Amino acid sequence: MTSQNFYWASNLKFLRNRKKISQESMAEKLGIARSKLAMQETGAVKNLSLEDLIKFSEYFKISIDTLLKVDLAKLGELRLRELEAGNDVYISGGRIRVLSISVDKNNKENVEFVPVKAKAGYLAGYNDPTYIGKLPKLSLPHLPENKTFRMFPTEGDSMLPIPENCLVITEYVTDWTGLKKTPCIVIMRNEQTFLFKMVSSQIDTNRTMLLHSLNPAYEDKEVFAGDIAEIWKYHSHITDVIPSSETLIEELLRTVNEIKVDVKSLKDV
Repeated sequence: MTSQNFYWASNLKFLRNRKKISQESMAEKLGIARSKLAMQETGAVKNLSLEDLIKFSEYFKISIDTLLKVDLAKLGELRLRELEAGNDVYISGGRIRVLSISVDKNNKENVEFVPVKAKAGYLAGYNDPTYIGKLPKLSLPHLPENKTFRMFPTEGDSMLPIPENCLVITEYVTDWTGLKKTPCIVIMRNEQTFLFKMVSSQIDTNRTMLLHSLNPAYEDKEVFAGDIAEIWKYHSHITDVIPSSETLIEELLRTVNEIKVDVKSLKDV
């Protein structure tokens, strides 16, 4: 197959750069020589083998048709993220993925609840209507209409003073570019967990999302936007923990004062 009239070479280079990975590192992951990858990216290979077509398609999780026939560099960020989510623009005609939801007998959207034990299954079936239809369903008052909500459990203390092990009610986010220090549940593709973080988009600069914790004990984390499956914006939360009257700042100041007293006592010894 001749690659002369296709986008194969430019797409390989574009996707590799998008992943922020070197030719040497990518060639190692694919089990090929770096020189062969370089020739693929420059279009020096005029006859593409079936083995190469399949190998690169499986690595990027993008269909061969798309790699050959769609100029990926001209797609918008939202469509690229949908493509990376497994929603192939060539096969689907470039349509954005429709979020799988369930409705009640009055055709009103349910609020699906994703329990802790369903986390692993959700990562595999979040865009499967059959799977979503089997999740527990809730009807919660005072939620805005014409929006999609879902409830997730939280783990850990990275978002104190919001307590751990609470239930977070969230709204589905279609456009991630406007997020700026927005509390969100982030669904990562390759992690069997839900991250509850303050999210800021860095898509326009380096195609990443910055995840920040309210708890200063946790460091910020940058993740590649293509590694994220879904983002759900915080709306409210449910907890059985009675909040302390002491704020986080007050707690920190109290701890610092206790340390000062301990240090002083050591000096006096």
